[in-house]
Amino acid sequence: MSKLEISKQTYKRLKNNQSHRGVTLVLILVFGFIFLLLIETLTNLSITRVKLVKQKLSWEKSLVIAEAGIDYYRWHLAHYPNDYQDGTDQPGPYLHEYKDTSGQTVGYFSLEITPPSGCSPAVEIQSTGWTTDFPNIKRSVKIKYAQPALAKYAFLINTNAWFGDTESLKGPFHSNGGIRMDGWQNSLSTSAKQTYICGSEHGCTSSNCSDPCQWTASGCQCPGIWGAGSGGPSGLWEYPVPAVDFNKITQDLAQLKTRAQESGIYLGNLGLGYHLKFKSDGTFDVYRVKKLKPKVHYCDLDNNCGWSSIDIQTEEFYANYPVPSNCSPIFIEDNVWVDGIINGRATVVAAKLPDTPNTEKNIYIPHSILKYNNQSVLGLIAQKNIQITLYSDDDLIIEAAMLAQKGHICRWYYPHISWLQPYKDYAIRNSITTFGSTISYGEWTYSYVNWSNQIVSGYQNTNSNYDASLTFDPPPYFPVDGDFQTIQWVEEK
Repeated sequence: MSKLEISKQTYKRLKNNQSHRGVTLVLILVFGFIFLLLIETLTNLSITRVKLVKQKLSWEKSLVIAEAGIDYYRWHLAHYPNDYQDGTDQPGPYLHEYKDTSGQTVGYFSLEITPPSGCSPAVEIQSTGWTTDFPNIKRSVKIKYAQPALAKYAFLINTNAWFGDTESLKGPFHSNGGIRMDGWQNSLSTSAKQTYICGSEHGCTSSNCSDPCQWTASGCQCPGIWGAGSGGPSGLWEYPVPAVDFNKITQDLAQLKTRAQESGIYLGNLGLGYHLKFKSDGTFDVYRVKKLKPKVHYCDLDNNCGWSSIDIQTEEFYANYPVPSNCSPIFIEDNVWVDGIINGRATVVAAKLPDTPNTEKNIYIPHSILKYNNQSVLGLIAQKNIQITLYSDDDLIIEAAMLAQKGHICRWYYPHISWLQPYKDYAIRNSITTFGSTISYGEWTYSYVNWSNQIVSGYQNTNSNYDASLTFDPPPYFPVDGDFQTIQWVEEK
C-alpha cells in the first residue's frame, strides 16, 4: 500500500472521529439543556409547592386569628357589657394586632360590632383575620352573642306557688319561694328554699300537714318542693338553688316610654283605658273604653275583697296602627285590654310614670291571644297586674310572654253562685292554655279550690306550655338575665 493510500485512510478515520465527536457534543448539549430545564422546573415546582404550603398555612392561621378576635370581644363584653364600640366611642371597624408567644406581630384582625336592638337582643360580632405574610388571604367569622331572656322560664315567680292536680306544666319553672307540685310536669322545677312554711292558701293546715311536711310553731313546714306530682321521683325537682333577683329584672319603663315616643307608639292617659285588638293583617285596632260592666264581688291575691269591674261594657274606635316594623314598644300610660291575632313582633307596656303605688297600671285579657305564624311574638309588661277578666273565654288561649313587674298574673276569685248572674255562668270557666312565659312578682293563679281540693272559681283545667325559641328570640325589649352565650357561629364567605 502506498503512503498516499495510507494517508487517505488516516484522513477518513480522523474525519469520522471528528464527526462522532460533533454528534456527541450536540447530544451532550441537548441533554444538558434538557437536564437544566428539568432542574429549573423541579426547582420552580418546589418553590411553588412551598409557597402553596405557606399560603395554606396562612389560610388556616387566618381563621385562628379571626376566632382570636371573637374571643377578645367576648372578653371585652364580660368586662364592659354595654360597650359596642371597643372602648373608642367611634364607629368601627376596629383593627388589632395579633402577636405570637414571643411578642412578634404575625397578623391582624378587624372587628365589626352590631349592638342589640329591639328586634334582636343578640350582639353580632364579625371578626376578619389575616397574616402579615399573606395579607390578601383573609377569613371572616360572625357570631351572635346573647344573654338568655327571662322567657327561658315557662314560669318564674317571686313567692310560694301551688300547681294543682288539674294543672300541667311544660318547661322550666322557678320560684324564689316554696313549691307545692301536685300537677304534671315535663321539665325542671327549682326553688330557692330548702324548706318553707306552706299556708292555708295552698291547702296546708294543722289537720293535714303530713309527711314530708311537719307541723311547727310557725306552721306547716315543707321541703322547698313537694307534692303528689311525679317530678320528685323523676328527678325534676331541685332545691335549694340561687334566687332570681327581681330587682335586677325590672325593666326601665322610662326608657321604654322614651323609645315609644321617639320611634314606636305612645298613648297617654284616658281615664278607663284602651282596648288593643291585634289583627292578622299586621295591624291592631285601638278602642277607647267608655264604660265598664256593672261591679261584681271579688277577692284578690292580696286578701282584699270588694266590688269592682274590669270588663268592658262599651267602647269606641280610636285608631288603627301597624305593628311597629322597627320593634319599638307600644307604651300606654293607662290600663289596657289586649286580645286578637298578633302578626309581627311587639311588646305592649302598661305603666303610669312617675311610678306611684296608687297609679300603677294593669293589663287585662278578656279573649284569646294567638300568634299568626311562628315568626310572630307578643310581650306583655304590666307595671302591676296581668289579669284574666270575669267574662273571659270559656276556653282561653294566650300565646305571649307575660311579665307583671310588681303584682300578680291571675284571675280574681269570683264566687260561684248557681242562681245569680254573672257568677252562675262566668265564675267557673273550662280551660286556660298558655304558650310562652309567665313571670310574676307576686303569687300566680287562674283557679281557686275549697278544702276538698275542688275548683270553686276560675279555670278548671290549666295547661302551661313553654316556647323554647323565646330564650334567645324574645319579644322586643323583654328583660334578660344571665351570662352571654354564643347562639350562632358562621364563617362568612
